[in-house]
Amino acid sequence: MTLPVTAVHARMILDCRGFPTVQVEVACGALIGVANVPAGRSTGSGEAVELRDGGEAYRGFGVQTAIGHVNDEIAPALIGRDATDQRGLDALLRELDGTPDKRRLGANALCGVSLALARVAAVASGIPLHRYLRFDSCVLPVPLINLIGGGRLTSNDLAFQEFIMMPVGARSFSEALRMASESHMALQEIVVARYGKLSANTGDEGDFATPIVDVREALALVRDGVAAAGYAEQVVYGLDCAATHLWDPQTRRYSVSGRTYSTDELLDLYKELVAEFDVASIEDPFDENDWEGFAAITRELPDVQIVGDDLLVTDPGRVREAVVRGAGNALLWKVNQIGTLTEAFEAADAALRAGWGVCVSERSGETEDPVIADLVVALNCGQIKTGSPVRGERTAKYNRLLQIEEWLGSSAVYPGRDFRRPVTGPSAGAGA
Repeated sequence: MTLPVTAVHARMILDCRGFPTVQVEVACGALIGVANVPAGRSTGSGEAVELRDGGEAYRGFGVQTAIGHVNDEIAPALIGRDATDQRGLDALLRELDGTPDKRRLGANALCGVSLALARVAAVASGIPLHRYLRFDSCVLPVPLINLIGGGRLTSNDLAFQEFIMMPVGARSFSEALRMASESHMALQEIVVARYGKLSANTGDEGDFATPIVDVREALALVRDGVAAAGYAEQVVYGLDCAATHLWDPQTRRYSVSGRTYSTDELLDLYKELVAEFDVASIEDPFDENDWEGFAAITRELPDVQIVGDDLLVTDPGRVREAVVRGAGNALLWKVNQIGTLTEAFEAADAALRAGWGVCVSERSGETEDPVIADLVVALNCGQIKTGSPVRGERTAKYNRLLQIEEWLGSSAVYPGRDFRRPVTGPSAGAGA
């Protein structure tokens, strides 16, 4: 099947923080695929460049330049091309940009076009996007639900960015979502009782913005909320430490909970938290350039998922280097970090072939577009991190996963405690 592109158009929309972002439509005759581009606040220095306008409008965060690149340069290059040739068109997008980090046209421009191409091709095929991208997609993800927030995504003084529950004891995705929602409800009651009603306010991703500064207290609070909901035996816990933002390159120490730590001392703290709180996943435990620290914690905590986000930035080359170095054992997968769907799938493939885990993730500046719900199922990777089950830009993803679970019916697989390696084999199917 060939599917000639007849039109490409970008416009500005707002993300969940009220910041401008890019929306792209790709038309193939009467068929249209639409994609919104998310944006991060806590970002790795190696991410593909998100092009912003500068100047006074939107305090410099405008995206008219990126939109112009789509409408004036990318669109003419795509007209008449086959929308089903995802790899070929993504390669064309990279060629048009001509820079290794997408700084000329902007990763936000390229990402919107790449995702919209996949969407319109899936519409033309008459099957859901996840099934278009992988013919045997069937794995629903374990949700990593951040219930208490800190770091750069929350207005408090808690060092680590996310304190996470993982409902691994559920029998299905829908049951896991119920556990998460009920735990969020129970935790809200505890938060208000202990810290006052203002503490029920939430951060960028729907997690509670408490006045806690001690990481142990935050983990204990999450555990109390889960227990109050009745799921203590069915949940393990996770951390997103976003440690790059805690690192002082001058002193070569990390600042956590009012004291400083060397790399070895911080590793000892992680060991204690794993033993005390059944922590099963730790994201970005060290600075984004600390390959040795990542390798050390991977050796020292072999039963814990060590996730690279700022370290890896969904870059296939960095993933392959990390595999060789033994620096981590899981990839946090964000399609807009690299700019095109093909490159993102290559990064996931490199991780999965090495026996690593892959966790698909939203960004803090999300939109109502639920595309990552289809992408996580397409990867069969078994993990998603997309915030608490509140706020429309978060629940859009969960609601889409409920639809996919219903569509899959008896073929749906929920990996539960096998979230790190729910399936084996190549990650990508026909579309990517």
